[in-house]
Amino acid sequence: MAIAAGDLREKITIERASYVPNEFNEPVETWAPYISRRARREDSGSGEKEAAGQVGAFLMARFAIRRDALVDGIKPTDRISYDGAHWNIKEMKQLRDNTRFLEITAAKDLG
Repeated sequence: MAIAAGDLREKITIERASYVPNEFNEPVETWAPYISRRARREDSGSGEKEAAGQVGAFLMARFAIRRDALVDGIKPTDRISYDGAHWNIKEMKQLRDNTRFLEITAAKDLG
């Protein structure tokens, strides 16, 4: 399905982790904005996961954003900040029918 400029209705921020030393000179992970872009969001599934004897739910979505040099620098270790939640990047690929867009599949924990 082709993407038009009007389809990019959502604003997302890609955040990147860095490590800064605390008062004991131990590395502490902090997140900072890398880039913000307009995106098309499509929910792609949900489910449950079990970890450490606890069950939690998650939501999967695909975000399509226009490619440029900074977008091409997104790493799988980055995350998406969208609508007050953090989404962990699971997969990145160019759209089959349009090389001008990058599709990012990400998951958000629901608890």
